[in-house]
Amino acid sequence: MTTDFAAVFDQGLERYNAGEGPDTLIPVFKEVCDRAPKIAAAWSCLAWLYLLDDNPEQAYKVALKGVKLDSNAPQARINLVLAMLETSQTGVRKHIDVAKQLMAIDSQVQRDLFESIEDGLTRKPDWKNLQRVKTWLSED
Repeated sequence: MTTDFAAVFDQGLERYNAGEGPDTLIPVFKEVCDRAPKIAAAWSCLAWLYLLDDNPEQAYKVALKGVKLDSNAPQARINLVLAMLETSQTGVRKHIDVAKQLMAIDSQVQRDLFESIEDGLTRKPDWKNLQRVKTWLSED
């Protein structure tokens, strides 16, 4: 029996958008990543869920994988920045700069990133590092 991991991924996104939390969704995205390791978006989603779940060390490992798979994925870059900030690492500016360049090229990227940031701040209102990233992305 073959599992369609794209469908599992899409169902996971639907569940997330319906308000489901990281505790039940991390296993779903972890399975997608384990079984279909080249789906960069799945790694990005898993990193985001780990960040929401206050597990920045695991988020960092997963976010690195997502950026390696797709270095032009702005959300993957932002997740990596957040994991780096949460684990007190340096070198975040280059990832912010890439995200800003991608935003300048495509206004949809900007809308998607800010929508994601607002979602994160709704789910985790006191997320200071996400607020910092929002400020950095808003600067000229």
